[in-house]
Amino acid sequence: MDGIVTDVAVGVKRGSDELLSGNVLNGPSSNMSSVVVTANGNDNKKFKGDDKMECTPSRVLHIRKLPGEVTETEVIALGLPFGKVTNILMLKGKNQAFLELATEEAASTMVNYYTNITPHLRNQPIFIQYSNHKELKTDSALNQRAQAVLQAVTAVQTSNSSVTGTTGNENAISSAQSPVLRIIIDNMYYPVTLDVLHQIFSKFGTVLKIITFTKNNQFQALLQYGDPVNAQQAKLALDGQNIYNACCTLRIDFSKLVNLNVKYNNDKSRDYTRPDLPSGDGQPALDPAIAAAFAKETSLLAVPGALSPLGIPNAAAAAAAAAASRVGMHGVPAGGNTVLLVSNLNEEMVSPQSLFTLFGVYGDVQRVKILYNKKDSALIQMADGNQSQLAMSHLNGQKMYGKIIRVTLSKHQTVQLPREGLDDQGLTKDFSNSPLHRFKKPGSKNFQNIFPPSATLHLSNIPQNTTEDDLRTLFTNTGGNVKAFKFFQDHKMALLQMSTVEEAIQALIDLHNYTIGDNHHLRVSFSKSTI
Repeated sequence: MDGIVTDVAVGVKRGSDELLSGNVLNGPSSNMSSVVVTANGNDNKKFKGDDKMECTPSRVLHIRKLPGEVTETEVIALGLPFGKVTNILMLKGKNQAFLELATEEAASTMVNYYTNITPHLRNQPIFIQYSNHKELKTDSALNQRAQAVLQAVTAVQTSNSSVTGTTGNENAISSAQSPVLRIIIDNMYYPVTLDVLHQIFSKFGTVLKIITFTKNNQFQALLQYGDPVNAQQAKLALDGQNIYNACCTLRIDFSKLVNLNVKYNNDKSRDYTRPDLPSGDGQPALDPAIAAAFAKETSLLAVPGALSPLGIPNAAAAAAAAAASRVGMHGVPAGGNTVLLVSNLNEEMVSPQSLFTLFGVYGDVQRVKILYNKKDSALIQMADGNQSQLAMSHLNGQKMYGKIIRVTLSKHQTVQLPREGLDDQGLTKDFSNSPLHRFKKPGSKNFQNIFPPSATLHLSNIPQNTTEDDLRTLFTNTGGNVKAFKFFQDHKMALLQMSTVEEAIQALIDLHNYTIGDNHHLRVSFSKSTI
């Protein structure tokens, strides 16, 4: 049996017999003392632990109500997301443990995180609090198994392996015990965002961290749970499932990593235990003020069980749930909401037509309404929930007319047209019968050519007599600089690169469907290529 530690009353002087070999928790002599176990592991006094005592921050944490069969690895894994674990003491007969982290700051982060979110091991809630002890000393002879596991983790913590600007710690345990999953998305005809993954996988337990990256031309992710059992359940339930109908297939394996070290919170990586992380260069930051502003608009679509410790708008969770409903999520209709709320628009420049053109890259826009009393905001109704998710994931955080726009799901189910005879100054427009919809034809190849906004534009339907100079002049007149140009072999299509993504967005708004001689209407899309 592992050693049992007994806390005695404050102010009791430590006797010399307390310094015998055995498991000892060292605290300041003015605070809590400890009575040690004897060499055979029997208690000297009844165990009281740190229960019901107000504790000041300490790098030693007291964990209670552990499942009887829980392993040392699982307890250590609880602490790894927050920093290096330097010691562990398992009290299996009492279903308790003490975990020592390298710094008080790491321990504080862990306690603060689990104050709001109840930690679970093997589907059972557990309790984590500061210990009254400032240091954990264990006799390895009495705690051999726990120490061996800890040493295995520590041995590889010093040789972190890098994954797209982040690091992970490899353990000597088998990968099937890892709380980290490696996810590959096959047949990715629609984009899969970090928030979509978070919503789907949160059904199976607390998601602590996610890193997304592209490898071998495939979208991949590493996702870390608080508990390896949750990872196992998610793998069993989701491996081989489609996020959307007949596409975006999940391929899931256990990672050899047991901890992900996320450096930035942005649309590529996120650490839900560290809301203070920077967003990193060139990535849209998660803005708590924006999240608060959207809270009222999106509260109707909050998804039960969705975690948003970073203040991520519920809109993101709701949009993700629309996708997640394909794999058994509840609380949101399978079709998802079709109406988007777009805010922080340049009210001097924006028009229903410009919003129709930009959002039409990602779906068939049915109606657009610029709000009469808040002209920097608009409601946009897409043809279906997948298209609204697609537009939101690609256009949120992009610059339009010099301002970073915010795109989230609206609580409205449809965009209402003004009453007959009422003049709303042209702020509402019905595009449901527009001939310019890109996706109305089932099976259109346009579905396979949907890309994020980029500086490179794909031009098609170019008349034979139009020259490179003609097109360069046309696109320069939108207010940007043309950096590169390349005709395709038949001269009916071309790639044209602007200086910035913002310039390319402006050019697409201005010139998609532009009449360019011989009654040809120029078609403009974002390209994944560079010139």
